[in-house]
Amino acid sequence: MAGGWSRDGAVSEQIEASIAEELERMKARRAPMGESRTHCAECEEEIPEARRTAIPGVKLCIDCQQERDGRPVSRAGFNRRGSKDSQLK
Repeated sequence: MAGGWSRDGAVSEQIEASIAEELERMKARRAPMGESRTHCAECEEEIPEARRTAIPGVKLCIDCQQERDGRPVSRAGFNRRGSKDSQLK
């Protein structure tokens, strides 16, 4: 991080650049790839042409996608920061 003899606003610019880079990385990761399916990969219902045009590479119908988005994401139950081992280092 900028500090010391850096010009005014350098820290803010560096933070904004880091945020912008992370947002671009997240957008690139979530973007569907390839050719859109004509029928849903889960329920085999037809995916409307408007959805296939709006989201290139779409694989799921709206209902299945909403269901998938609503599922809780399981995460590791081990808190590395709070463990005694990490505090001893």
